[in-house]
Amino acid sequence: MTPHNEAQLGSIAKTVLMPGDPLRAKYIAEKYLTDVKLVNKVRNMYAYTGKYKDKQLTVMASGMGMPSIGIYSYELYKFYNVENIIRIGSSGSYTKDINLFDLVLVSDTYSLSSYAKVQGYDSDNIKSSEVLNNKIIETANRLNQKINLGRVHCTDVFYDDVDIKDLYENKKCLCTEMESFALFYNAYKLNKNAACILTISDSLVTNEKATPDERQNAFDEMIILALETAINL
Repeated sequence: MTPHNEAQLGSIAKTVLMPGDPLRAKYIAEKYLTDVKLVNKVRNMYAYTGKYKDKQLTVMASGMGMPSIGIYSYELYKFYNVENIIRIGSSGSYTKDINLFDLVLVSDTYSLSSYAKVQGYDSDNIKSSEVLNNKIIETANRLNQKINLGRVHCTDVFYDDVDIKDLYENKKCLCTEMESFALFYNAYKLNKNAACILTISDSLVTNEKATPDERQNAFDEMIILALETAINL
């Protein structure tokens, strides 16, 4: 056990799906998994282990921001022998070509965060795991799901007046979120696998926003994609 996770060794699967919201972790576990057990509830950061089509999987929340996912993903990799983490989250689009509820698979992340820099990493970009991304793309094709592959902007600041045009046109970022850079860095540091699938919940170009109910229902497509990928890992 760790200060943040009371799960016993062996009670967390090798592959973990990681939404930000603990209640979304609960929703996924209750709707899609069988033989479900709540294995962590410290700080209400719920983790559930169960089976999806006879494959043992864990769904655990990450909380919001890089420091939070940094702690939980590091501990999963380092102390619970997790091999694969697939983040499933929401994102704000930087282009009118990517609309509400579209799916984005992160190829790499751009960030000005100090999360990795204080650990000696000297780049503003970090890649996701190619092996996981290839599996996700194969699964999306099998399910006839459209997915946009590209770079995202990972930020520490939610309420920030960023230069969207520069981030899209010059930095080549399709959208923004707040967790992938830390997750990818931990996977890089510990020689593990990490991927990130995002659903566009709002557009920073058109100012369209999904309602809470729409977010809940629209995220199912992303959840199914992650689950169907996980059973082949």
